[in-house]
Parts: sequence; C-alpha cells; structure tokens
Amino acid sequence: ETEGSVVIADAQTGGKGRLGRSWVSPPGVNLYLSVLLRPSKPASCAPQLSLLAAVAVAEAITQQTRLSPTIKWPNDVLVSGRKVCGILTEMQTKTRHLQAVIVGIGININAPLAAFPEKLRDKASSLLIASGQPVDRVAFTAHLLTRLEKLYVLWLEEGFPVVQTAWEGYAGNLLGKPIMIAAPEGTISGTALGIDHDGALLVRLVQEEQGAIRRVLAGDVTVVGGYRKTDRMN
Repeated sequence: ETEGSVVIADAQTGGKGRLGRSWVSPPGVNLYLSVLLRPSKPASCAPQLSLLAAVAVAEAITQQTRLSPTIKWPNDVLVSGRKVCGILTEMQTKTRHLQAVIVGIGININAPLAAFPEKLRDKASSLLIASGQPVDRVAFTAHLLTRLEKLYVLWLEEGFPVVQTAWEGYAGNLLGKPIMIAAPEGTISGTALGIDHDGALLVRLVQEEQGAIRRVLAGDVTVVGGYRKTDRMN
C-alpha cells in the first residue's frame, strides 16, 4: 500500500487499546482511523511516531474546540483530566529498519456519557462531554490529518526534537509532578522531568536510588493526586 493511505471506520467490533485493553467503539459518533507510514528510519524510531500522533491529536482538539488538551505519557490525550484518545502503532521491519508503520488513532468525539461502560465514566470522556458542543467529525478528521502530515514531514526532515518540544508543551499536567509508573520491571516512583531524545520518559527517582534519573521505556503512568479537571480555554 502507498504511504499516507488512511482507513477510517465508523465503528469497531474489536477495538483495542494499550496494554491489551479494549476500546469502546460505538458507531456514528467517534473517529477510528489507521494511517500507513513508510519512514526511512531505524526501527528504534518507531515509538516516536506514537508521540507525534498524540501531538497532532492535541493540536486538532485545540483548533477545533475550546478545550485545552493535555498528554499523558506516552500518547494518551486527555481533556478535563479524562482520556479521549488512544493511539497504537504496529510496525514491519527489515534488517532493523522500518518498512512500514501503521498508526491507529481512536478519538471519542461525540459519544455521550451513556456510551461508556459505568466503570469507565470517571476515566474516559469525549469532546462532546467535555465541551458541551458536538464536533463536526469530517472537519475534525481533515484537520487532524493535516496536522499529522505536517508533523511527520518535520520529523523526517529535522528529527525528534521538534516533536519533543511540542509534546512537552502539552504535558503540563505531568511534568514536575510526582508520579508512579507500573513498569515491566516493577513500580517506579519519582518526579516526571520530560522526555528524552527518543521519547523515553525521564523520571527523578525517590526510591533506593534517590535523585538518580531513570529512563522509562514502557509503563502505565499515574500522577499522584490526579490530574486537574478544569481545562477549558477562557
């Protein structure tokens, strides 16, 4: 398939999220899309694309609504402290170089609260719920793909720093805050400092190596005390 090919679904019967979780995908209200990319980059660069996609989603939300989205590492996009977007990437490699990356993006746009299982209603949201206004899915999709393309070209030409700066600009709810990370190697506690040149989360530890900085490559982040809940633009 040609680079830049986009597949959009009106609904998903088996939507999935990070860490093997399911993704609620009702018809007619949200956006579920996959984009095929073929960057001439080492396979180690693939995780950067999920952070890039999160920035594109945050920028689209900022432009198309009066909400101020935030990003939770690595690529969850939140409004009013609740998740509205999940991103997954799958890659095909050859001799440690990328041949193809599929970036899957699911965004809760116009889903009402009743569309979510009760156990998710304090964790997940939609742009409609957060703003009180329906969002034009077609216009939103067009804007998202435009932002995604522009960021992707910048990434190809200039590398990850341009994405890193934009990502950290949306991570005010995380940076400098005490966090806990459920990582494959165990629970990590510390202060979020930012992201590294490759997208790894930098954490100043408060455990046995107090003061040391740890690079975290995978894990589920929780901000101690939670995220702030009021993030509409004035």
